[in-house]
Amino acid sequence: MKKLLFLLCLMVGLGKSVIAQNAKLIDSLKTELASRTEDDSIKVSILTRLHEKLMFSKPEEAKAYAQQELEISKKINYERGIALANMHFADYYTNRSENDSSIHYYHIAKTHFKNINSTRGVIFVNHSLAEIKRLTGNLDEAINLVKENLDVIIETEKKGDLKTKFIGAQHGMLVNIYIEKGSYKLALTEALKALKCFEEINHQPRKADVLKQLGDIESGLGNHESSIKYFEQAIEIYKQFEEAMYLAYTHNSLGITYQNLSNYSEAKKHFSLAIEYAETVEDKLSLSNALHNLAEVNIIESNYVEAKELLERAKNIAKSENLNLGLVNALDGLSQVDYQNQRFLYALSNNQQAIEISESIGATPHLKDLYKYRSKILRRINQNVEAYQYLEAYQKINDSLFNAKKSQQIEELKTIYETEKKNAEIALQKEEIKTLNQNIEIGNLKKGLYAGGMFTFVAVSALLFFGFKQRIKKNQIEREKQEEIYKQEIEFKKKELASQTLHLVQKNTFIQELKDNLEKIKASPELFKIEFRRLVMLLKKESAEDKDWEVFKSYFTEVHNNFDLKLKEVYPEISEKEIRLASFLRMNLSTKEIASMLNVLPDSVLKSKYRLKKKLKLDKKTDLNHFLDAL
Repeated sequence: MKKLLFLLCLMVGLGKSVIAQNAKLIDSLKTELASRTEDDSIKVSILTRLHEKLMFSKPEEAKAYAQQELEISKKINYERGIALANMHFADYYTNRSENDSSIHYYHIAKTHFKNINSTRGVIFVNHSLAEIKRLTGNLDEAINLVKENLDVIIETEKKGDLKTKFIGAQHGMLVNIYIEKGSYKLALTEALKALKCFEEINHQPRKADVLKQLGDIESGLGNHESSIKYFEQAIEIYKQFEEAMYLAYTHNSLGITYQNLSNYSEAKKHFSLAIEYAETVEDKLSLSNALHNLAEVNIIESNYVEAKELLERAKNIAKSENLNLGLVNALDGLSQVDYQNQRFLYALSNNQQAIEISESIGATPHLKDLYKYRSKILRRINQNVEAYQYLEAYQKINDSLFNAKKSQQIEELKTIYETEKKNAEIALQKEEIKTLNQNIEIGNLKKGLYAGGMFTFVAVSALLFFGFKQRIKKNQIEREKQEEIYKQEIEFKKKELASQTLHLVQKNTFIQELKDNLEKIKASPELFKIEFRRLVMLLKKESAEDKDWEVFKSYFTEVHNNFDLKLKEVYPEISEKEIRLASFLRMNLSTKEIASMLNVLPDSVLKSKYRLKKKLKLDKKTDLNHFLDAL
């Protein structure tokens, strides 16, 4: 009777709101738990369900259930329960960003799952470990774990919806990793694979997950209008299934997109919705992020009082839940509010706390921006020497991240090339097999019709087949040699092109920043009083040199098949400056990077892009970057 009651409780509230549904289910589970006097696997299952329902909203209570789960499982020698309990401990520490502890418990869980041959358990653990590796920047390790999961699923799982769902989830994880690497083309490939899996089994909520990822990819590529469409499709599905937690994350991403489009009213609307949904499911991570993002828009609009209130809320949540990155963001925001209110010592204090946390967890991108902002605060209070030191630290990290980004782009091109080559080889092999099968069918037919000439036919067929195989082998060897030569040449030219690009950016960035610093210390008579004019003239002359562009252009032309000549053929009136801009866009450089290379403001680059699009006679719907990629 109790078992029947328990099963009925799991089905309660399907048509009601998320809050009522979860509350009723949790109460039913607690009632069932209290009524059970015997320590058995059913009691462990109830504890498992309670942990899963409370792990985000009430993590400490969920941890207590996981502890009971472990103790009972050990008592009754229930190894599956031991594995699950350790996995739940790992989940708890993961949500607190205590990665060393979470990895420790995940490995214990993985050992127990292997002992009972639980493929799904191993898959879940690998998936979680991959997510930790992604968040801590070990992206290649994360990719290897996901690919290990794909191999396990394909080899051991039976055919059916569950297998397709698991495969889709792994491709979805690869999307997040490749987005983190900035490899948006690979991310797009994996997203389409995941979408195909979930559409095949008509799994609408997970299809919405992929649509949300596609929105993130388009946003990362700067295609904000396209990203909005994907986010809105995901939101419609999430609403149908009352997926409040995922609605919070999607509205948050949509708000960021509108913020990038400088549509601050829409951005605030979606950040506010993200806060509402996050509060509904008590998802503290999502709530902290949405509060910070809404505060950021208020800072842009100079609403400093409201921004500070939101940031204090985000800070308190991040502290209580040990959300380190959320705490860094909140402290950084408070530092900006203090700066705008001319409370410079408070701004330095909040900035210092954010720096210390970022250094402790290795959050390099955050550290870069914090160093730069600290330099700005110090300059404002005339501490120029220390300000320059932090500016140098910022530049060092910025250069390192730029090098890493360019290496990732080259690696992405290499991966795409190898994938296309592999697909071409598979297609060739299929064609050869098809040809051989056709020969066999013809041979069988002739065997029936000309039984008397069987020996002669077989001998001739064997000779022909041997000759055919030899020709294929010879052609394949020749083709592989040519491909290897071509591949080596392209790799060399790509590296040279990336090197020249990096050189141009670093050179112009250095010149611009040095000129700015010289202008700032001009007012001090004791500093560079005599040689100031000579240095500025020398820097202007150096900045005006065009030799680096000619070197870059020669490498770019070789790698991209005379891109400039193709542009001139189609649009004879195009200028050299417009060709230069088109080349940088073809390299997928950001507006900020192009501005640095051309030694102009980002607004000037945006205006130049608009004029170039107009000159190329492209309509509003045609994306300039996609057009240049296809040329």
